[in-house]
Amino acid sequence: MILSVACKNPILSNKQLHTDNQDIKALIIKNSDCSQYLMYVCIAKSPKGILMTDNYRAQTESRKKVADLNNQFATVSPKEIIEWAIDHFGDKIALSSSMSAEDQAILHMLLESKKQFRVFTLDTGRLFPETYDLIDITTKKYGITIQVFFPDKQQVEEMVNEKGINLFYESIENRKRCCEIRKVEPLRRAFKGLDAWISGLRKQQSLTRNNTGLFEWDDKFDLIKINPLINWSEEDLWDYIHKHNIPYNPLHKKGFPSIGCQPCTRAIQPDEDIRAGRWWWENPETKECGLHFSKL
Repeated sequence: MILSVACKNPILSNKQLHTDNQDIKALIIKNSDCSQYLMYVCIAKSPKGILMTDNYRAQTESRKKVADLNNQFATVSPKEIIEWAIDHFGDKIALSSSMSAEDQAILHMLLESKKQFRVFTLDTGRLFPETYDLIDITTKKYGITIQVFFPDKQQVEEMVNEKGINLFYESIENRKRCCEIRKVEPLRRAFKGLDAWISGLRKQQSLTRNNTGLFEWDDKFDLIKINPLINWSEEDLWDYIHKHNIPYNPLHKKGFPSIGCQPCTRAIQPDEDIRAGRWWWENPETKECGLHFSKL
């Protein structure tokens, strides 16, 4: 049996699923905006009732586990959460760092734990010079290795030759395609073999993060996502940075509270939201790169 779908996005090909099971048909496609994955599952009734796929059952169990963790750690400090996560997941967890102030604070907590951990970052090819300098400063200060993942060269070449070097200004679809190739695809490679990842998200950062939990089931990457600083304020963050003399991007002092790729980030005005400088030509509701969007 074959199921197929025609994808409108030019970078996506038709996806087909072959199955010998006449009762269950499942299909996974990528959204045209490149920000999400959707799973369409047709579940038929058998004489014994509704059939459930192993994937559905596993995700249900994972979401229950996340709910239990949120209750268990509701009043626990970020440092304690991080230490528990390293003990619990071992080499199956990593810090995904964008070299933000939040990620630098989490890195410091990891170092203070005296436990072995893994940290990586993504080089999109369009970062600020100050961000590259910070990677170098951080690795030398702490004597650590920050693993760097790069986008696929061929995908970048094809995108730029087809759409132009600054395609992201032309449409949201183009911008999300660029984020997919430069960020999401290398992140997916970085996640191979992991069961969980640590993120520097905070609720105060943007409208799209208001409902983010301390622990989440990331169904885009099938991992548990841990946001130890989710309830920290801007003041909490910078108090910690200054108290521990943690290196941070000098652009933060020049009106850049949130720093991404250079063409897609500008300084903000005093009365603007802290992420107003990211993709400033878009509405707030669309301002995510695909790294922090779930499937549904």
